[in-house]
Amino acid sequence: MKINPKEIALVEEKRKWFLPGHRLCAGCAAPIIVRQVFMALDKKPIVVTATGCLEVATTIYPYTSWRVPWIHNAFENNSATASGIEAAIKALRRKGEIHEESPIIVFGGDGATYDIGFQALSGAIERGHNFLYILYDNEAYMNTGIQRSGGTPGYAWTTTTPVGKKLKGKTQWKKPIARIVAAHRQIKYVATASPAYWTDLIKKVRKGVQANGPAFIHTFSTCPRGWRTAETKISIKIARLAVQTCYFPLWEYENGQYRLTSSSEAIAKVSKRKIPIEEFLKPQARFRHLFHPEKDQKIIKCIQNEVDKEWSILLKLTGHQLL
Repeated sequence: MKINPKEIALVEEKRKWFLPGHRLCAGCAAPIIVRQVFMALDKKPIVVTATGCLEVATTIYPYTSWRVPWIHNAFENNSATASGIEAAIKALRRKGEIHEESPIIVFGGDGATYDIGFQALSGAIERGHNFLYILYDNEAYMNTGIQRSGGTPGYAWTTTTPVGKKLKGKTQWKKPIARIVAAHRQIKYVATASPAYWTDLIKKVRKGVQANGPAFIHTFSTCPRGWRTAETKISIKIARLAVQTCYFPLWEYENGQYRLTSSSEAIAKVSKRKIPIEEFLKPQARFRHLFHPEKDQKIIKCIQNEVDKEWSILLKLTGHQLL
């Protein structure tokens, strides 16, 4: 097989779009996701990043890790800014002042997506703006002190959902944000993705960029600091367990149809490949109260039932027979 020198040069160029030396924690999945997203692109993107771990830790003045056109916005308005950029590009192209096309990529954490920024995101989708929104979901407001968000799972410890005799962590379940986004009639493409399944993630990013309209990818972003994992090196292992337990199944929504992808498709075909949720919970000390001083079978079963319920909903949406 002949190696195309232009392709090699493009790969080397992509590696420089997001530079090392940032202050993100060891084991954080966010920079891994950014690099995987960039590897899927053929052209240098325009990046909008909401306030959060990714923004703060990559742009500590006077330094930056971004070697692409980049703008920071507050929690609530990253999608509004992306909408303005897209509208401005259209106007400049009509005037003949610019000719090149650059994909617009928005990165937002769970706080900026599930909660504070959802209004702007929903409005941008409804208006049909052409950009790809990447949610890196570390399941809490990690940058401001590990407070709970709409993306925090049930029974997880955070600084605002403490564990004690009365409470066992967060009392609400995680919002199905990707399905909520898919309910918008104007959305062109929606998917879930995990850095543990990088080829699946890259394929979905390419589809999102080529959708010619609003697209949304919900990525699973492990957080050793907030999840209290024992070792930073197991971040990708936990991301893989999230998929294998069906806590975070991989799917896509395109042309009005849901479809399972990657290992989630295999799990749907072979039920014994679905790992119990307990294996996902164990390595994370945010769920330590479910195992110490003794295992809380009742709550673990409750979590398993919720995971099974969500999995059953997804199987119905994708046309699979319930297992």
